Amino acid sequence: MFTKEIEMKIVPMTSSIGAEIIGANLEKLSETEFEKIHDAFTKHLVLFFRDQDELSPETQISFAKRFGDLHYHPAAPKSKKYPELFVIHSHKDSKFADGNGWHTDVSCDSEPPLGSCLQLHVLPSTGGDTLFASMYAAFETLSSTMQKFLSTLTAIHESEHLYRGRYEERGVDDTDTIYPTAEHPLIRTHPVSGRQSIYVNPSFTTKIKDLSRSESKSLLSFIYNHQQRPEFQVRFRWSKNAIAFWDNRCTQHFALWDYWPDERKGNRVTIKGEKPFYKPSQLVESKLKISDRNN
Repeated sequence: MFTKEIEMKIVPMTSSIGAEIIGANLEKLSETEFEKIHDAFTKHLVLFFRDQDELSPETQISFAKRFGDLHYHPAAPKSKKYPELFVIHSHKDSKFADGNGWHTDVSCDSEPPLGSCLQLHVLPSTGGDTLFASMYAAFETLSSTMQKFLSTLTAIHESEHLYRGRYEERGVDDTDTIYPTAEHPLIRTHPVSGRQSIYVNPSFTTKIKDLSRSESKSLLSFIYNHQQRPEFQVRFRWSKNAIAFWDNRCTQHFALWDYWPDERKGNRVTIKGEKPFYKPSQLVESKLKISDRNN
């Protein structure tokens, strides 16, 4: 597919999140190209690569390993040859579709994933877009008073309710599996950019530890509604063999299941992250124009 050398370009998709990388061949990345991609990953939060060949498992794993050690999903079926590979697959007989709901990947782990790299090989005839949202923007558009308050809180992330029996149809017997639970700061500091982001999501977060059950429910409802504002989002329409590579530490995503009974299939490799932490810094307000910012 790559018949001649094309200078790699980075094209932002919105002012707050997302960029398309044009002219990058992930099978033959130079060190200079990799460094540019690494910097773009930090700046734009999620990167999209089109016009790729179908990557072999070895190539996709090798690309992800350039960012760090790999993460193994606690519930999904694993092949003996490529245990790092998570096959994303939904079809007419599926009872669920992976990613169909706002979340950040496996936030229930004590050391949640740094990032995820997904290539889709089989696409539905229509639908199947993925939404990504900036949790930097979600934090920075809050009032300074709310920012300070949320920065004092700890959230509980659980997975039993999501994973138990989820992959039974794919041969997983999890009768004796103990699924992870973790406590993380509600506001986390990115270890590279130093920016703050909101780190709770409606899929894994079950409670704010420091509050009563009713207080927690009300506050989480407010946060989720705020996080999901369209101003913070970029929407990606997949093409065959396109790749999305997102930073789980400062984004959430939602893979729309609006294509049933069509099929959608691809491979995801996930990079291991560090234990989330909060380090106080100067509060920053977003440059985004939010209609009711001061209401």
